[in-house]
Amino acid sequence: MADRLSRALARLGFPSFRAGQRDAVESLLAGHDVLAVMPTGAGKSAIYQVAGLLMPGPTLVVSPLIALQRDQVESIEEAGAAEAAQLNSSLRESRREEVLEELEEGELEYLFLAPEQLANQETLAAVEAAKPSLLVVDEAHCISEWGHDFRPEYLRLGALADALGHPRILALTATASPPVRDEIVERLHMRDAELVVRGFDRPNIWLGVEEFFEAHRRDEALVERVVAEPKPGIVYTATRARAEELAARFAAAGVRTVTYHAGLAARARREAQDAFMADAADVVVATVAFGMGIDKPNVRFVFHAEIAESVDAYYQEVGRAGRDGAPARAILFYRAEDVGLRRFFAGTGQVDAAQIEQVARVVDDAGGPVEPTEIKEETDLSESKLMTAVGRLEDVGAVEVRPDGQVAPLEEFGPEKVVEAAQVQEDRKAFDRSRVDMMRAYAELSGACRREFLLSYFGEATDGPCGHCDLCDAGAVHEAGDVPFPVGERVRHPKWGEATVQRYEEDKVVVLFDSVGYKALDLGAVSDNELLKPV
Repeated sequence: MADRLSRALARLGFPSFRAGQRDAVESLLAGHDVLAVMPTGAGKSAIYQVAGLLMPGPTLVVSPLIALQRDQVESIEEAGAAEAAQLNSSLRESRREEVLEELEEGELEYLFLAPEQLANQETLAAVEAAKPSLLVVDEAHCISEWGHDFRPEYLRLGALADALGHPRILALTATASPPVRDEIVERLHMRDAELVVRGFDRPNIWLGVEEFFEAHRRDEALVERVVAEPKPGIVYTATRARAEELAARFAAAGVRTVTYHAGLAARARREAQDAFMADAADVVVATVAFGMGIDKPNVRFVFHAEIAESVDAYYQEVGRAGRDGAPARAILFYRAEDVGLRRFFAGTGQVDAAQIEQVARVVDDAGGPVEPTEIKEETDLSESKLMTAVGRLEDVGAVEVRPDGQVAPLEEFGPEKVVEAAQVQEDRKAFDRSRVDMMRAYAELSGACRREFLLSYFGEATDGPCGHCDLCDAGAVHEAGDVPFPVGERVRHPKWGEATVQRYEEDKVVVLFDSVGYKALDLGAVSDNELLKPV
């Protein structure tokens, strides 16, 4: 095995394995599905390139980013190890036909395609006929509604895996907390999945929070910081209007600034990104629309002008700083009043029981597979609400989303399933609110290390306070005393059910409940009333 791996590495032009890569490859070759959670730049692509080369049959890579598809194809072709091609909306029809023909004739080892391509029946049939041995889902957090970039077209990938006869599955993502990981495994129908988590700790990034009571003082401090800090840097905002406003203020202060958000035309977004990547701009002011696929090594700071939607999103965005290993800073400019805005956003796109029932009625009346567009026309729901309702019905086994995106009722479909789906949605709402609460807890943290907070959120052990955050610098971190349960232990609460112990904060224990999310419980109350018991 060692010789085979070494030869495959050499053929693909990789000098050696990085942390976690070999573990993931060997798990795949041993017959396991694998979820690899590793930061951008850690070499996740090497996992599927090496494994794909050593497994019979082609490797299918689902990726939402056309630019990255192109880069990967060029990299493989330059190494001369195997044939690779991409299939997406950028191709001419003649080239598309050539790619499908190459796949049919067994000439391709790697096929990269965007998830929406699977809605094309010709493409789906060609992929099924090719019998891929490895299905790779890049940016796998996109399948999770708790991920930071949910994409409805990813929901069909579990059904695709089934239609392909369940080849080995490799799911890749840079950031995923335990609930997101669980949802990835479930929705991709992964079997006997092994988890490979590496590299969440980014010790070169200094972490800090600056708290303000007045909005104008926060913005003045933010401008001063941006002017003073080494460049380049990223400033994240909650809304498009804030992005435009802050970009104007930075530019007026003499900072070369560009803006990036979903309200801009595609050309304007591309020009802003190109300018930032080429160091023609010192700062990009952006909403969450900016980031996926951005791998700029020399970003010296990532500032947040408001609280992020979740710790998942925050750490993903912070992780875009200091990828060259040099010192970088991540500062949250925090006002408690901004939490209300995030709570509002957390409720946007949510559905209620009546809307779930609407969707169920359309599927039931159809009596068989129905197109999402038809359900949308019948219910007049937005796409996000429609897919949320479908997701809840799928969660309880009432419907299935097929590889082509059609929604089909299952044998268990019935009124009681609609009621069950509505309850699952209520639990989801509570979970989403708890994620905002965890982001607020990070902002208002005292007596504990910020890095320990973040790493424990993602389930990664630490060796103690980092010595490289504002609270450590201030000597404000207190050692934890005796604790009733080890971090990571499963416990049960009489009201909220089973949970996992996350961490301890002074006189509180933070637990992650399977149903309602994160709760910070008073240690005294837990002890006096025996609120938590080992499972």
